Amino acid sequence: MTAPDPALPPPERPAHLHVVRSRTDVDVPDAENAVAALLRALGRDPADPHLVDTPRRVADAYAELLTAPPFDLTTFPNDEGYNELVMATAIPVQSLCEHHLLPFTGVAHIGYLPGERILGLSKLARVLDLFARDLQVQERLTQQVADWLQDNLDPRGVGVVIEAEHLCMSLRGVRARGARTTTSALHGLVREDARSRQEFFALTGLRG
Repeated sequence: MTAPDPALPPPERPAHLHVVRSRTDVDVPDAENAVAALLRALGRDPADPHLVDTPRRVADAYAELLTAPPFDLTTFPNDEGYNELVMATAIPVQSLCEHHLLPFTGVAHIGYLPGERILGLSKLARVLDLFARDLQVQERLTQQVADWLQDNLDPRGVGVVIEAEHLCMSLRGVRARGARTTTSALHGLVREDARSRQEFFALTGLRG
């Protein structure tokens, strides 16, 4: 077998790709019928010229909000041995409150301490979107993102913080417009090591 030429650069180690499939369980025709029935229950006529296309529009809107597109989870070898936090801050997030079917919107801050592999940066937002496009509560969404990254990336630590305003709180009930809910989920050294925890919260603009 011919020995590799030491003058040539070593071959690139391929990226690791893991295809993440989307959920496709929205029955749009049934959703249209349900919206028409809801309009009638609210004392409105679905045949009204201004409402005749509303059931289709609402069904399509919910299908879009509840279906995350598939993506490739791209990771690369951590050849440089980078061992500090990798952070993506102020990632826009929107989801649907499962209690009232009203949106909640805000930002997410996601960070991890790399192990043997590092993640393509856009994939942090993709993972967030994967779980946000569902009927959710903010606490579960935060935990799901952190757990998924821990299980699939095997980092030395993960931190996720979500800050969001819930329309079910600002438009109805207490009507606390502008109030934001903050949730966090931490794994590994981001949870257990005081320096890493403090650095993570400092980079999010929060105090740990």
